[in-house]
This record gives sequence, C-alpha cells and structure tokens, in this order.
Amino acid sequence: MSVIAEIIDTLEYKVEKLFEKSKGLEKNNQELRLELDKAVQIIQKQSEEMEALKKQYETLKIANSLLGSDNNKRETKLKINSLIREIDYCIAQLSD
Repeated sequence: MSVIAEIIDTLEYKVEKLFEKSKGLEKNNQELRLELDKAVQIIQKQSEEMEALKKQYETLKIANSLLGSDNNKRETKLKINSLIREIDYCIAQLSD
C-alpha cells in the first residue's frame, strides 16, 4: 500500500503545482489583456489625432493656395468647385 500512497502523494503534488501554474498563467493573461486594452486605446487616440492633423493640413494647404501660393492651386479649385456643387444642391433642395 505504501507504493499506492506514494503515487497518490506524487499525483497530489503534481496537481497542486499545475493548479499554481494555472493561477499564475491566468494572472499573467489578465495583465496582458489590460496592457493590450491600453495599447488599443493609445492607438485609437493616435489615429484620431492623425486624422485631425490630416484635416488641418488640408485646410492649411487650401488657405495657403488661396493666399496666392502657386502650389496646390489645382486642388484648391477642385475643392471650391466641390463646395459650389454642394451649395447648389442645398439650394435646389430648399427650393423644392
């Protein structure tokens, strides 16, 4: 019977070690999930900032070409034409 008791003790020890390791891995997993969530939030914030900066850049390009700069005149004309079409569409909608 001592052999069986020894096997049971060994199994209990191994199960306990596996349980401890499982707990440690769960804790590590939770920490990594929190870190991932923070990284996702940072990426989202940076994406929003980047979009805002792109819009600001486009606005500055248009303003610069309206001030007489030869660069980006074509883009400015296209933007103005687009805005005029939108205004015309709004006027047409209002007159209906």
